[in-house]
Amino acid sequence: MVPIPISVQHAVIPAPSSIVMATGQSFLIDSSTTITVEAPDAQRVEAQRVADQLAALLWAPAERARRAALARTSGTIQLTLDPAHVELAAEGYRLDFTGAGVRILAATPAGLFYATQSLRQLFPVSVEYPAAAQRVLRVNATTIRDLPRYEWRGAMLDVARHFLPLRDVEHFVDLIALYKLNRLHLHLADDQGWRIEITSRPNLTAVGGSSQVGGGAGGYYSQREYRELVAYAAARFVTIIPEIDMPGHTNAALASYAALNCDNTARPIYTGTDVGFSSFCVEADSTYALVSDVVREMKALSPGGYFHMGGDEVKTLTPTQYRGFVERVQAIATANNMRLIGWADIAPARLSPTTIVQHWSKDSLALHVARGGKVIASPGSKTYLDMKYDTATTLGLSWAGRIEVKDVYDWDPTLVTGATPESVLGVEAPLWSETVTTIADAEFLAFPRLAAIAEIGWSARNARAWEDFRLRLAAHGPRLQALGVNFYRSPQIPWP
Repeated sequence: MVPIPISVQHAVIPAPSSIVMATGQSFLIDSSTTITVEAPDAQRVEAQRVADQLAALLWAPAERARRAALARTSGTIQLTLDPAHVELAAEGYRLDFTGAGVRILAATPAGLFYATQSLRQLFPVSVEYPAAAQRVLRVNATTIRDLPRYEWRGAMLDVARHFLPLRDVEHFVDLIALYKLNRLHLHLADDQGWRIEITSRPNLTAVGGSSQVGGGAGGYYSQREYRELVAYAAARFVTIIPEIDMPGHTNAALASYAALNCDNTARPIYTGTDVGFSSFCVEADSTYALVSDVVREMKALSPGGYFHMGGDEVKTLTPTQYRGFVERVQAIATANNMRLIGWADIAPARLSPTTIVQHWSKDSLALHVARGGKVIASPGSKTYLDMKYDTATTLGLSWAGRIEVKDVYDWDPTLVTGATPESVLGVEAPLWSETVTTIADAEFLAFPRLAAIAEIGWSARNARAWEDFRLRLAAHGPRLQALGVNFYRSPQIPWP
């Protein structure tokens, strides 16, 4: 193994806007260290939750209980939330080491949380292992000033082709939150499966949720489970983005309700991987009645306020039929106070500037940009996590090419054809699941490439350098291992 050069001063990912490490100074955290919170009453609960999450990382439950009775003789980690610091915006923070300990300042609870994730990465890897007894952690004195580049920094999980249980998705939320990603886009419906309970349409899960690629039991999330996931993610400042793909990629729904088909005949369950063969009957009122039911129930489950309609790879409709369908779905979303998102295939429709299009391949992105619309950059050849790393990779596909870590890192969202710098809302890395059957498979394809995506989304372009990143990423190998992540050991990275 190649050792990590001593010139690497820190291993924080994404790279902060500014970071200075003091020579020969450090801060000791032990059983007498305390965490304090200063916040306005309206935000105290969220700020305290961030403090509690940090405490849970540092000390075992029994140790936290014992510490409550101790006199404070050591330093303090102080979390200060002050909305008056508008220069820190919605997600920025300051982190300072003083003689008395660590001081974190942010204008929002999200900023406090991201500061603690940077602090976490400054701690030795041992912090990632469960603390069964008292332990001592030493961290170098560091000053950080940090703001994100983009407001949308996301990953996508396709749970439609292969279903992942709730706890696995929560685990994935934990991993992306470590890298300051703030959106988890869930692809909840496709030809092979429907994964979210719609109480007014029970066949969607009773029939449509009963299988997956290659067969098998499939599965779905009850509304109770979905609310639990939304709350779990929100506690880590991750917004869940639900996608119900339509009018294509809809065979699971077409198998569930005959009236969605123009011949009024339910389709058989599909367990293959072909695309483009299915579509709602866009002339039928029953189609829009179902769409209205789905959007209405997803609104009640989605405090984030977004509805992703998919809209990609529709090969059985005329352009006029397709555009008309998109415009009707947009109206339904608007009527339910949800902001519509769609793959950039929807751009030729008459879209509102508030609708978001997600770039993935050659498309009509410029049409929406000209309207003043926003774009999520997710080009298949740079951000698709289901692409193989190289010719030896057994998982994944290769239709968009093979994507190593450097291929991801060297790309930038401003390179998307048809987009302008002002139109780019952010970046998202999709993980489609034709070959992904377990969370371990998902981890292998996502990491370490998702760390590169996180840095693209957070760090200024002129602050990024591959040689620096690959050394910082190498230091994350032991951390990912401690977290039990089945990551790909790319030969481009000098893992210790």
